[in-house]
Amino acid sequence: MVKPRVRSLLAAAVGTVLVVSVAPAVRAEAAPVPLVADPAAYVDPFIGSSRGGNTWPGATRPFGMIAWSPTSTTGDQTSTGAANGYEYNVTKVRGFSLTHVNGAGCNPGAAGDVPIMPYVGDVDTSPTADTRDAKYAATFSHANESASPGRYTVTLDSGARTDLAVSTRAGVGDFSFPAGAAANLLFRTSNSLNGSEDAEISIDASARTVNGSVLTGGFCGRRGNGGGASNPNRRSYYRLYFSAVFDRDFARTGTWKDSAVTPGGTTAGGGEGYLTGADRAGRGSGGWVGFDTGTDTDVRMRIGISYVSSAGAAANREAEVPAGATVDSVAAATRAAWTTELKRIRVGGGTEARTTAFYTAVYHSLMQPQTMNDVDGRYLGADLQIHSLRPGQEAAYGTFSGWDQYRAQIQLLAILRPDVAGDMAQSMMDFAAQNRGIWDRWLHLGAPTHVMTGDPAAPTLATYYAMGVRDFDVRGALDSLVRQATVQNPDALSDAGCPGQCLGQRPTLTTYLALKYAANDICHCWGGAAETLENSLADFSLAMWAQRAGRTDLYRELLPRGDYWKNTFNPAVGYQAARRADGSWQSGFTPATDVGFAQGASATYTWMVPQDVSGLAALMGGRTAAATRLDGFFHDENGNWAVLGGNALRYDPTNEPGIHAPWLYNGLGQPWKTQETVRQIVDTAYGTGPAGLPGNDDLGTMSAWYVFAAIGLFPQVPGRAELLLGSPVFTRIEIDRSNGVRLAINAGGTGMYVQGVRLNGAVLKKSWLPESFVQRGGTVAFALGEKADKGWATAPGDLPRDH
Repeated sequence: MVKPRVRSLLAAAVGTVLVVSVAPAVRAEAAPVPLVADPAAYVDPFIGSSRGGNTWPGATRPFGMIAWSPTSTTGDQTSTGAANGYEYNVTKVRGFSLTHVNGAGCNPGAAGDVPIMPYVGDVDTSPTADTRDAKYAATFSHANESASPGRYTVTLDSGARTDLAVSTRAGVGDFSFPAGAAANLLFRTSNSLNGSEDAEISIDASARTVNGSVLTGGFCGRRGNGGGASNPNRRSYYRLYFSAVFDRDFARTGTWKDSAVTPGGTTAGGGEGYLTGADRAGRGSGGWVGFDTGTDTDVRMRIGISYVSSAGAAANREAEVPAGATVDSVAAATRAAWTTELKRIRVGGGTEARTTAFYTAVYHSLMQPQTMNDVDGRYLGADLQIHSLRPGQEAAYGTFSGWDQYRAQIQLLAILRPDVAGDMAQSMMDFAAQNRGIWDRWLHLGAPTHVMTGDPAAPTLATYYAMGVRDFDVRGALDSLVRQATVQNPDALSDAGCPGQCLGQRPTLTTYLALKYAANDICHCWGGAAETLENSLADFSLAMWAQRAGRTDLYRELLPRGDYWKNTFNPAVGYQAARRADGSWQSGFTPATDVGFAQGASATYTWMVPQDVSGLAALMGGRTAAATRLDGFFHDENGNWAVLGGNALRYDPTNEPGIHAPWLYNGLGQPWKTQETVRQIVDTAYGTGPAGLPGNDDLGTMSAWYVFAAIGLFPQVPGRAELLLGSPVFTRIEIDRSNGVRLAINAGGTGMYVQGVRLNGAVLKKSWLPESFVQRGGTVAFALGEKADKGWATAPGDLPRDH
């Protein structure tokens, strides 16, 4: 989400691009290809940290609350080298922050709370006054940096070394300094990525503790197309508390506020505001503790965080990283936790590069949702009040990049961890209840940010239910989402935050239901055509959920709304287009236009009808004509592949509206083109090294797409559990869902083209798997070859079903 319209994908490439490598043929009598024994060894946290991937390499645990990672600087203390704090090509840091969001696109992103900086030298001026990060920052070399699941280490050019490891809510850091040098740790309490409203720090030398908090928020709050100075996200919506304890006495303490520095100080407070550059520079507060390096150059710090209270942060720390814990011991426990998660999907028979890209993608996909509750079960709600877990709820989970995640990441989560998906669904329902019954499109923690368009919570929970997730208030959630889809709320008539962060959810709903499309001139939305497509898919998903839940009346009410996308399909031009309230079409249309759309052109959005591929094909002149048009979406005028983005008329692997498009060939009766198109994207848009992601990871969405592509399966449509077939890049794949269901995928032969498929031993003539495969398990076996089989799975009766 929230990506630049045009991005050069190749000029800034760093690292290697995957090359095509085919698995050897598997003979019936041969021993099974061994599965990867240590998948954590294949994770490279630096993948995606350049080329706009916006990932970061720091230490985190699966679904963790704490994410301890560098905050880089390019010489502006109110900004960073990239969204979310880290850019591989920026080798200067001003601290190691306790919270991060994976791959979000708004620069500077979200969170990045409480950068802690090991500083070699005397603190004789205010670090906040160092607005260009000229003094209280340090450069480093990647040769002195390493990262693995749960651990991050770097030696700065100043001579200070940082070694970090984390549990779910706490961490431990070893900091070492040059012998005899002035050694200090700076707590930049107010310097969150987006700024802060307030911050506080309290140092107790007798107890060797530093406690504090920051009141902040502001996700996407500086974006011009989000309402400028009136942006609804220039506000605070959480307070992060931290509690740190050290293994050594302090040699000195100090604090600062704005330009004033107080050597020996122990308390300070003050925020920065949510502006940027000169409007914010020089504001803020923090403190430092220093250590004698005459005889001992190392210091160990244990730290806990909480969104509830300072006492909660301390309790989280003592429960998860107790006295005696070391970086080695905590890192080993978290690596073991990652190994458990990564082994839920084991692969064998792939190249080293593909295996590295694959397990890093799984790793990135399972960073979120984020744990919100303390060890005592309390958590911060969307209403900024403290709540407790429901009986039987294992965790409260927050941060939901809805417009992005509902297309791939939530399906992977539901397959691998249906228990987490259930707790996430319950958490989202509770956050909505705390937010006047409104399900927001994009949650940071539990707070509404209003980012993007559509109603992504609906297809998310409908998909969970289809994939067998049941441990949440199913009826209550469905009723609440249906109410949001049928009863206009007051915010729906507001233009606040538009475009990009429109305050209203299901904007101008009453008019939408009357016209059966979102009128671009009065919709109070980012784009009327995009809103219509998103709502059509959301309503289809709700209809599928209602049908499964035995709510036949509701199913019949909602299903026709899944076809409203047809009302913004302009037959005169053959594309989706912006339409006005009087029924006329927006003037000046071209397929490259983004008028009426959100972060994409009509050429991309026209394909965003995965729930009715046959209906779309009919409007395009039939399946053959539609497939020919789709060919032109993936190739240039000369027939060359065009799958790297940068052209509004072609496929864009960096953004979500079209990521399902390569799989549409299955529904158009030409599945061999799905196989070759997906493989082309896998081998050129994705890769290893820092440039290994094609664009913003968007909370694991792009990574999840790669996981599905690599195993040869892809969710057909949100709200259902059928899987479309491509071709795997591994010879053997085993998936163990956390509910005990096992899925097995085997591939024999050479090449990328499917010659035949068996499901549980029986010949499968379809290019898709039924919902029972996900729900109850089974084995699918591919026979692959070097030449396309243009007869397999092409009969009209074998095509994926639409409704």
